[in-house]
Amino acid sequence: MAAAPRDPTWARRLWARAVRETFLMGLLGPTMDVYTRRGIHGASALAGVEGPVILVANHGSHMDTPEILRALPRRLRRRTAVAAAADYFYGSRRRATAVSLAFNTVPMRRNGGGLEAGATQHVDALIDDGWSLQIFAEDTRSRDGRVGRLHSGAAVLAAAHDVPVVPVYITGTGAAMPVGQSWPKRRPGRWPRRRHDVEIRFGAPFRPTPIDDRHAVMERVREFYVRCGAATTPPSVTGRFEKQSAEPWPASTT
Repeated sequence: MAAAPRDPTWARRLWARAVRETFLMGLLGPTMDVYTRRGIHGASALAGVEGPVILVANHGSHMDTPEILRALPRRLRRRTAVAAAADYFYGSRRRATAVSLAFNTVPMRRNGGGLEAGATQHVDALIDDGWSLQIFAEDTRSRDGRVGRLHSGAAVLAAAHDVPVVPVYITGTGAAMPVGQSWPKRRPGRWPRRRHDVEIRFGAPFRPTPIDDRHAVMERVREFYVRCGAATTPPSVTGRFEKQSAEPWPASTT
């Protein structure tokens, strides 16, 4: 498989970070709020976390990235990069430039599995420099709302760099902007009832060690999703899905 495109390091310069914060929090965020009503749960789990961490999220829509970034404390958001599929986002210079500036994306290959030697040198340098990384472990967006099989690259990176994993579960974005749609859609009815409910839930950080089995680490993430009420794909069973009631959560914030 061809090597991933070059990491756009310019996107982490001070001027780019200032542009990104203004765009995300001052322009894109308020625009998304016209279409969605956001709830944030478990933010207390991030209290005192300075980074770097590996944020492992499920994926249902292109809205996931800005919604998760907006939900992070500013101290983490300003030092978080987002792993983006190299074949999708970095196929053209224009698209690569846009997502790099808007969301501080870094190119990564899909289906990386255990991440063979040399495949993530740019990401290794990023984490060593104190940057957190957001990863969508399914590698692609869900088509039916279920969480697919979780790839283990996030666990490998976390163990290699001795940084915590933070599970993130997001719902509602798939309905607001499903696969194949380039802009959010409103629900039938009058505003504000036309807005889609989007929920972002953060799990408690945990730190894998180099001797931990990477699949066991991702199973711990999957179990968090199940506790949130998700239908998921167990790693040892193909085509079957588990779901159980979500645990009580603190009152949401918007």
